[in-house]
Amino acid sequence: MTIKNISRRSFLKSSMGLALALPCLEIMGAKAVENSAAARRFCALYTANGMSFPLAKHNLPQWSWYPQQLGANYEFGESTKPLAPHRNDITFLGGLEHPNAAKSDPHICSDMWLTGAPLHDPRPGGYNTVSIDQIIAQHTKQFCRVPSLVMSIDAGVGYQSRTSTLSYNMAGNPIPAENNPRHIFNRLFLSNDDSQQQQRELLRSKTKVVDAVLENSRKFNQSLGQVDKAKMDLYLTSLSEIEDRLITSEKWLDIPLKKQDYSNLNFDYDLEKNPADFYQVMFDIIALAFDADITRSVSFLLNREDGMGISDTFPQRIGLRGGHHGLSHAKDKNGQLNFAKYDKFLSTQVAYFLDKLASYKDGSQRLLDNSIVMYGSGCSETHVTNNLPLLLAGGANMGLQHGRHIRAEKEALSNIYLSILKSMKIPESSFADSHKAFEQGLFKFS
Repeated sequence: MTIKNISRRSFLKSSMGLALALPCLEIMGAKAVENSAAARRFCALYTANGMSFPLAKHNLPQWSWYPQQLGANYEFGESTKPLAPHRNDITFLGGLEHPNAAKSDPHICSDMWLTGAPLHDPRPGGYNTVSIDQIIAQHTKQFCRVPSLVMSIDAGVGYQSRTSTLSYNMAGNPIPAENNPRHIFNRLFLSNDDSQQQQRELLRSKTKVVDAVLENSRKFNQSLGQVDKAKMDLYLTSLSEIEDRLITSEKWLDIPLKKQDYSNLNFDYDLEKNPADFYQVMFDIIALAFDADITRSVSFLLNREDGMGISDTFPQRIGLRGGHHGLSHAKDKNGQLNFAKYDKFLSTQVAYFLDKLASYKDGSQRLLDNSIVMYGSGCSETHVTNNLPLLLAGGANMGLQHGRHIRAEKEALSNIYLSILKSMKIPESSFADSHKAFEQGLFKFS
């Protein structure tokens, strides 16, 4: 059968009568491939415990995470020098804060980093609000097999102030993160014709179970008091999201994945000997998922707050003295230098990710130019919730104009988030405590 070029606006219709917008396929012709830059992506990368800002008395200005100079003629410090090859792809941003952080326990940094939410939510059973990656997922999920990827050094959600996830759903509930690269890869990329019917039956079975639970829960909800009803509403919202994802997964079974080379993926990493191998295979998977347009929204928590989890031992595993959280509290010269050297290790991993995104082609453009990568922390130093360190990368085709170190003065980080949403072509007039986009020439909106 010969298939002629089809429109980029084509839809698949399932037997259930549901319509699904197609991704950009080769049979749509060169014009559609060229215009695949319309696929705009977002990835948030978080490190706990702040960044290195050595005390002046130690005479280590070259190890400060922020460059010493503002504007376009800044020089990279030692801890960010691995990012230097991407000077034209990145912007350092200083002076940012979450206004609500001042009202909260200073340990709760990763919880609110992508939400900007007040820490004491008055809703019964409530705590947080939706994170920016999930707002993006709501607007891009019709084009993707997976609405969002939620990844972390540790699996699950952790617990309040010591979370292992950055992402919160529309009801403000934490979304469990994944931390096993092989399992993530298998779920996203491994599918074959022999197993499709089995997968379809399994998905339909799961969907029927969720449908039954939803129906019974709604009936049960009618008999509850106000407090319990509020809790059940949160539960029902989570169930509805699960149902949506199951239905979406079934609709994509018949659409083949883009052919890619997976031979370089290293699943035999040893966290005790080389944490870099873990980070790099996770970044490989994100880059492949963006390249195949499997998802357009990713969050990845690189380290947990307050010494939680295995990542607290990573400085020692790369030859430094002290745990990550302990080093963030260090006031002596050697301790602060070791903390800064761990920042350099993390910068090397982020640079690896940017290299990967720059190496993939999105039509005739670099994948990096159609992807915004945000890297930062929820505190500048441990327990200090102003001057939040932030680096934005990529997105040249989305209006970002890089190559500078910009210093704002008590600018709400949510203003940056609102600008990112505008760059993603998502029509939101506000986000968290922000009602205005960030200015200073970083974003150019068409």
